[in-house]
Amino acid sequence: MARSKEGGDKPERSKQPSKKAPAESHRAEKEPPNESMFVSGMGSARSEKGVENYLAGHLLIAMPNMRDPRFERTVIYMCVHNAEGAMGLVINKAVGSLTFSQLLRQLGIPKEGAADRRVHFGGPVEMGRGFVLHTDEYEQESTVKVRPGYSVTATIDILKAIAEGSGPQQALLALGYAGWAPGQLDGEIQANGWLHAPADPGIVFDDELDTKWTRAIGKIGIDLAVLSGEAGHA
Repeated sequence: MARSKEGGDKPERSKQPSKKAPAESHRAEKEPPNESMFVSGMGSARSEKGVENYLAGHLLIAMPNMRDPRFERTVIYMCVHNAEGAMGLVINKAVGSLTFSQLLRQLGIPKEGAADRRVHFGGPVEMGRGFVLHTDEYEQESTVKVRPGYSVTATIDILKAIAEGSGPQQALLALGYAGWAPGQLDGEIQANGWLHAPADPGIVFDDELDTKWTRAIGKIGIDLAVLSGEAGHA
């Protein structure tokens, strides 16, 4: 249960999964996780003992029957998944034609010879907010390690480091994120809205966005020709 600023408990919210179809159950935009949940939630995902299906550090893969156009054929890197909710970054959709160079110009950051890169649609929540998912050899005070090999930093300093050529070895820049209320993602998985698989840096960080969904499903060993909405992957 979340705590208020005065230290008291906020009213408890229902943790029953939505009975609506997965395409209709993404309601986290109305009540997205806040920044404190984002940071502390990652720590909770690492430290919980004996808790199964906490998917931080995994890929969440939309089932072919996903009817929500925002999440159709999406692959999401899960940053947080615990009792307080879930948060992840879509890794296979770009934000229109916006480039890293254009973003740097908008922020007044000089680009000093670093290669240009895509800006990804991280999800429909807070699209004015940026996140960098990156390899874990790079670290700032605000960097949060999700799992070995993967970290997230959400400050302008990492953009400056990338622009200077001193950033992480591999990085994915995303605007916005996907968020779920407590128990919501679990309900959607049970309703066969999502598959999941271990993260693969070859999928997470490469630029072949159009094939990431197919390759992610291939990691589970499921044939798309016979895949149906009858069962999820536990």
